[in-house]
Amino acid sequence: MTVVVAYAPSPQGRAALAAGIRAARRRRTGLVVASHAYSDPDGGRATSPREEVLSQLGDDAADLLVEVRISDAEDVAQFLLDTAEDVTATTIVIGLRGSSPMGKLNLGATARRVVLAATCPVLAVKDTAALQAA
Repeated sequence: MTVVVAYAPSPQGRAALAAGIRAARRRRTGLVVASHAYSDPDGGRATSPREEVLSQLGDDAADLLVEVRISDAEDVAQFLLDTAEDVTATTIVIGLRGSSPMGKLNLGATARRVVLAATCPVLAVKDTAALQAA
């Protein structure tokens, strides 16, 4: 059993990573970081290299069994769902962007698809800046 975390180098990705580490530690289980493709303002479509992902984990995950999976597939939701199924995930952790008061009822397309299609619980977290602005 494992906690799967959706990661991209963004405030949302870092919030999901922190929540995933806490969840894996609480459940005494492994952590799979699913590093997915994102839109880099300087270089277009990109993925984070394994070393970058591991550096984001730092010492916080030193006591956890961590696996990093990287995908440049355009279908991020499918990558997360496939990863969760492959490792028999107990939880999927995703980060959400802050949104306007009207947009709070709507999830992004990827988040909505993961929440609706996952066979395990999904923990959706906001980044710290979004929480302070709310």
